[in-house]
Amino acid sequence: MNTIDSTPSSLFDRGLGKDSKIYVAGHRGLVGSAIWNNLISRGYTNLVGRTHAELDLTDQQAVRTFFDQERPDGVILAAAHVGGIMANSLYRADFIMQNMQMQCNVISEAYRHGVRKLLFLGSTCIYPKDAPQPMKEDCLLTSPLEYTNEPYAIAKIAGLKMCESYNLQYGTNYIAVMPTNLYGPNDNFHLENSHVMPAMIRKIHLAKLLHEGDWQNIAADLNKRPVEGVTGDSTHEAIEQVLQKYGIYHNRVELWGTGTPLREFLWSEDMADACVHLLLNVDFKDIIGIEKYSSVHYGAKADATVDRNHAAGRGGAIPALGDIRNCHINIGTGRELTIRELSQLVAAATGFTGVIDFDATKPDGTPRKLIDVSKLHRLGWTHKVELEEGVSRLYQWYLTSNSL
Repeated sequence: MNTIDSTPSSLFDRGLGKDSKIYVAGHRGLVGSAIWNNLISRGYTNLVGRTHAELDLTDQQAVRTFFDQERPDGVILAAAHVGGIMANSLYRADFIMQNMQMQCNVISEAYRHGVRKLLFLGSTCIYPKDAPQPMKEDCLLTSPLEYTNEPYAIAKIAGLKMCESYNLQYGTNYIAVMPTNLYGPNDNFHLENSHVMPAMIRKIHLAKLLHEGDWQNIAADLNKRPVEGVTGDSTHEAIEQVLQKYGIYHNRVELWGTGTPLREFLWSEDMADACVHLLLNVDFKDIIGIEKYSSVHYGAKADATVDRNHAAGRGGAIPALGDIRNCHINIGTGRELTIRELSQLVAAATGFTGVIDFDATKPDGTPRKLIDVSKLHRLGWTHKVELEEGVSRLYQWYLTSNSL
């Protein structure tokens, strides 16, 4: 049996000072890089990150060795195996297994090493396909999930339940957040594995370039992000052939589905600001208090009693407080638009004047996925970047990335 190095001694005093060592898992990705930069801007410079080549989070022994060596005070678990509808449909085993492995390894080692604060990032795909809109945190596990992303969703539900359960059994201070659809700098623009907005931006951009005969910038795009082995050095015929496979033609783009599903989008740097706000200012007790109990339950005496129960290792649910569940926090804007409307915003940002068709034989995914962000607002945070501005920002970032 492995010995626990240290168990947190207090459920309620778990702050992270600016000299605290914070490990950001997934620090090079869309989510992790935005959180990393936000922490730096706030004066938190003792940050630790590892690329996938340096640390495979699915490798239990490697993760344990990393924690043995670095011993972080705080952990942000932003690493995940992610993708859009096509990838979720094709690689179902990968999505559930790899995400479960990463979560189990990082969360268990965080506890084993007495990490003071952990932030786990999930996704709003955890909610049922036909959940009431907007989706509150307490609609979790009330009806079936959307089939196409079920494996990923189940993995993320397990992650948030791990955080909740560790808090209840061991008195840890792990916070689970569920961001809505994210977009921003360092997004994934892979035509097969990216999410809806970056894929749409790239498709519309390339269709515009084909129409203009701008093979120099098409080559730059494909050299930066090859498609099925086709690069900017390939023949024009080979390039057009592979792009058509993904619905990209001269001044025409074909997108999956009917265009009618409603989606909510959050600028990644806004998401990062929300995450760091919660990491630094919100504890597990604050979340429980907001959802289930009035302030009278949280006097100094009650706090001390709860803390002693956990410190003594009794664990489990606390009978005096009743059932504690759905402690995660939605992060989003509370605003939505259709995929067709999004395509029009992208066309305007890119200057595309061609045709956008929708292939109704392809799946739409969940018809609507708007989250209720009232809990987040009560915890002191609201979004800043509106979608029209954000789409233009992302397109400009993409153009700059192609020229690097």
